Amino acid sequence: QVQLVETGGGLVQAEGSLRLSCSASGRTFSSYTMGWFRQAPGKEREFVAAVTWSGSRQYYADSVKGRFIISRDNAKNTVYLQMNSLKPEDTAIYYCAARGDTLTTYYYADKYYHYWGQGTQVTVSS
Repeated sequence: QVQLVETGGGLVQAEGSLRLSCSASGRTFSSYTMGWFRQAPGKEREFVAAVTWSGSRQYYADSVKGRFIISRDNAKNTVYLQMNSLKPEDTAIYYCAARGDTLTTYYYADKYYHYWGQGTQVTVSS
């Protein structure tokens, strides 16, 4: 069992930056592919970024590529999402998720992630 807690959300102006953190409990964190998803009001949850268990490979949605960076520190049981050049359309609740395995197939599909945090609100003003 893995419990995930996101922090770092808030209100920021367009073109600003935020860094989200996701702290995980459980000894098997370092074995899991980790992802970030987001859900804007009235929209479905969408994939943002994912990182392999070792941190050696990252995957991004086209909408955030070049602006967001996902990373992890297995010694600290933490995964990060550095968000730069934020846009109003990035406004959403951001969720951290763990797959429960090391696979990266369908890394963009939320149904393959078994553990979820409670989410943290990110609001970008224009």
